[in-house]
Amino acid sequence: MTAKGSAARSAWLTTFRLLQRYHRYEVVNLEPLLRPGAKLLVGYHGRPLAVDLCMLTVTLHEHLGYLPHGIAHGAFDALPGMQRVMDDLGFVTGDGPRLAEAVAKGEHVLVQPGGTREGCRDFRHRYRVDWGGRLGYLRLAVRHGLPIVPIAGHGMDDAYVGLNDGHAWGKRLRLPGRLPLWLGVGATGLWPLSLPFPVKMTQWVGQPLTRHLEPGFDAADREALLAVHRDVTGAVQGLLDAARSQRIR
Repeated sequence: MTAKGSAARSAWLTTFRLLQRYHRYEVVNLEPLLRPGAKLLVGYHGRPLAVDLCMLTVTLHEHLGYLPHGIAHGAFDALPGMQRVMDDLGFVTGDGPRLAEAVAKGEHVLVQPGGTREGCRDFRHRYRVDWGGRLGYLRLAVRHGLPIVPIAGHGMDDAYVGLNDGHAWGKRLRLPGRLPLWLGVGATGLWPLSLPFPVKMTQWVGQPLTRHLEPGFDAADREALLAVHRDVTGAVQGLLDAARSQRIR
């Protein structure tokens, strides 16, 4: 690993370890992610930057020795110097040779199908899965033979108070790279200049789903994909509901 790569990874780990303390972060049922073999970690996108999933990568690094390979927004490719940093952190912006190599080594891949559509909503829309008909994650799981592990939790939608639908605003203003225009309030003012509220964040990990890996499953059959998609979104929503219910008690 290059010195720059070491610096990028060190900065990532340091930042999100500090946030783990700030948010009193914990994981419920980590064990499925510690079993041998690559898996597709499919997570709910908390607002606005999925910080909870970033903190999960630190926990997994401590147990497995690597950062899961996140699939990031394609807009990062256009930022000067960002491609090198993403490479050092193991992030990719699509399904290519580097992703196939990671899977072959048995390393996890992390995706958030809801993206900015889910993460940049207003305060009225919280803890509700909103993936629409996005099936790319599922096709990726079939192509690479990956079990799907649903991930959600509580606290991630309370770190900031969303004031608008950032995805819709970005689309309306035709921002490049499908970027959102989101307004949010945190503990010290407006995002992104504000610290998040110091809410406790708890990550819940579900059991692996493998219906899409059964013999005879046809990835070209959209109805078959949608049936599995409903299973996955239902599992993620179930984790959100269970985590919130546990928190209220």
